[in-house]
Amino acid sequence: MRRQVISSWGALLDYCHTTMAHRGTEQFRLFFLDTKNTLIADEEQASGTVDHVPVYPREVVKRALELNASALILVHNHPSGDPTPSQSDIDMTRQIAEAAQVMGITLHDHLIIGKSCELSFRSEGYL
Repeated sequence: MRRQVISSWGALLDYCHTTMAHRGTEQFRLFFLDTKNTLIADEEQASGTVDHVPVYPREVVKRALELNASALILVHNHPSGDPTPSQSDIDMTRQIAEAAQVMGITLHDHLIIGKSCELSFRSEGYL
């Protein structure tokens, strides 16, 4: 009953920019959603260095199953300020999308948060 409410896409982006845009190291967050896209949990899955954060698709899907999530939004920041995805960002996202799909979990998007802008994998055609 005391769940955080993110009422719109704009509110989600504002929240991500506020919490992640100015970090000095990469952080990987997961937003777990139910069948009505209500937020179940917002969790930091990993912290990394200035240009890398370790992400394990198995652990992402495992946690989604533990929470009975129906959908996910992945978010991480680029301390450089440039939200352009690396090839490893693209590969990791595809691995998570495939693993989640097998388990009946939808990957809505992967956002990369830069200093003053963001990149949506869905909008850019990566998903």
